[in-house]
Amino acid sequence: MKSKPRVVGYWVTTGLLAAGFLAAGAAELASDPGALASTVALGYPAYVLTILGAWKVLSVPALLAPRLPRLKEWAYAGIFFDLSGAAASHAFSGDPPGRIATPLVLLLVAAASWLLRPPSRAWKSDSTLPSIPQAVPSPELVAAHEQRVNPRGGTQ
Repeated sequence: MKSKPRVVGYWVTTGLLAAGFLAAGAAELASDPGALASTVALGYPAYVLTILGAWKVLSVPALLAPRLPRLKEWAYAGIFFDLSGAAASHAFSGDPPGRIATPLVLLLVAAASWLLRPPSRAWKSDSTLPSIPQAVPSPELVAAHEQRVNPRGGTQ
């Protein structure tokens, strides 16, 4: 059963995340002067804006579309890599703590969105695995079993 606060929390965090990534991706695709200056100051070439901007914009429909759980997992993974990489880039370049904290706060919002997602939007990867781990017999165990089944060693 769905609890209303959980559903509201999911949509609030997912909406904030989608709006942020749509705005940032559009600014990067448009080579916004602020985005360009920040990217170059971090030591990255200007063309990185086009790559990151395209992936950010594409993550928005993946997050908001119904179903498509595997695509959503990829979008969340990309968002994690983008935001953790942004925080690390700002930290390694000596930026002030506020520039490092911003992507980390957005990462917390992304984590909340991921944790609150309804079952219809979650990928059930363990459904393809056996529920009980299967042991692989050793060659000695196989030989002993064959000896018990066929004590004469011949073929049947």
